[in-house]
Amino acid sequence: MTTALLGSRRGVIVAVLLAAAGVLLPWIVYPVLAIDIVAFALFAVAFDLLLGFTGLLSFGHAMFWGGAGYVSTILLAKAHAPFPVAVLAALVYATLLALIVGAIAIRRQGIYFAMITLALAQLQYFFAYQLEQFTGGENGVQVSSRGNLFGIGLDNDKGFYYAVLIVTALGVWLVVRVVRSPFGAVLNAMRENEQRAIALGFRVDRYKLIAFVISGTLAGLAGVLFAVGNRLSGLDGVDWHTSGTVVMMSILGGIGTVFGPIVGAAIFESLDHFLPTVHLSFFGLVIEVGDKTNIVMGAIFALCVLLFRRGIVGELLAARAKRAKP
Repeated sequence: MTTALLGSRRGVIVAVLLAAAGVLLPWIVYPVLAIDIVAFALFAVAFDLLLGFTGLLSFGHAMFWGGAGYVSTILLAKAHAPFPVAVLAALVYATLLALIVGAIAIRRQGIYFAMITLALAQLQYFFAYQLEQFTGGENGVQVSSRGNLFGIGLDNDKGFYYAVLIVTALGVWLVVRVVRSPFGAVLNAMRENEQRAIALGFRVDRYKLIAFVISGTLAGLAGVLFAVGNRLSGLDGVDWHTSGTVVMMSILGGIGTVFGPIVGAAIFESLDHFLPTVHLSFFGLVIEVGDKTNIVMGAIFALCVLLFRRGIVGELLAARAKRAKP
């Protein structure tokens, strides 16, 4: 159902609407918040390729997001490397890390796969914390200037946002092409019944590893966009909470839908930004959300999971399919 949507006229309309919303976003919210939303959208789509289409739940994807962010900001701030060199080096780091971690993790399935990725991610967190001379420890790495790309300065927030939007659109397009290709068909077959895929002669470990590397590389690219956009990379980028955040975004929007994680990332980031300023009133009693944001976010997430088990976009697709039946 999902791949059919991606290749249909309706899928094109949805993509155009999301692109239009992306173009207008920095005129609606603060440009840096817009950068965060779009970067997390790419992160969620990259994660959805692994979970939604391959069936592999990773609790350590923050290692690619935050690790690549560290590499790019360290090169920009301390080595004064050009922006393209910093981005390329970060992508190489994310790709090699995904290759190593994937080669170790795909030997296990289910919760064991998830725990291995979590353990390796926490190992990177430990190194980031200890190597304070490079990573800044708890203070992180701050970037004074984003540099320039082909002679165009990137320090203007709105200008950089549109560069991020273009890169994210290309990343989403790549994921769509992957899941609609014969390679993507094999991934779906593995997710539905791995033993049957093996019986048909497919080397499932190789397919898993390739999917893991693609997902990790795109997650690293998203982390670079986020870190450079905020001119800062820190320990929160490689913390396990960030891995949990992208899982929630994907589930909220709809696993295995590509467009769903984009919606989930936009809703999650918007709530995370605006909820602390909200004042709730019940029968004359005024409650400030403030530091209770996590409680409110958890309650909202629990309600969404209970009411929309397929996620927001997943439920809409299911309702449409139900109406289409004779």
